[in-house]
Amino acid sequence: MSRRIHLIYKRIPNRVLERDDEVVADLDNIIIARSSFSGMLTPLRVNGVKVIDNGYGMVYFAFVGKNYDILKVYDEEENFKGLYVDVLAYTRRDGDTLEMLDLFLDIFIFPNGEAFLLDEDELEMALNYGLIDRETFNFAYSVADELLEKLKRGEFPPQIVWEYG
Repeated sequence: MSRRIHLIYKRIPNRVLERDDEVVADLDNIIIARSSFSGMLTPLRVNGVKVIDNGYGMVYFAFVGKNYDILKVYDEEENFKGLYVDVLAYTRRDGDTLEMLDLFLDIFIFPNGEAFLLDEDELEMALNYGLIDRETFNFAYSVADELLEKLKRGEFPPQIVWEYG
């Protein structure tokens, strides 16, 4: 039987997704695992293109100590749809358990390199409803802006993302 990693994915205020995923590679501070999308109410469309739906597969890269993860997304026919990047407050590891805290903002990067910042409205609402403070709001944007700048310079995503699929 293949090795599993227990993922605890938290979202403010109190949403918690827990699942056990198949480990593709364990590089200590980088965990690469395989999973699939389920439970989505509607497909995710970016710039008019359906990029994520129930049944789509993913290979995800969790970077311990970093403020993002990367999901390599594939449709049911194994076509590469792009990279989905979550902006995170933290990524922690304790043995075979990974814990992440989502900060609303996401980035979708198409195979041609075109990138879109997503869910700014959700981050704004979290601030307006007092679920996060201004410092957290600014931190989320600073992480997203840094990743987008690195993408423009060809320094993101990390090379390891292209080594597993």
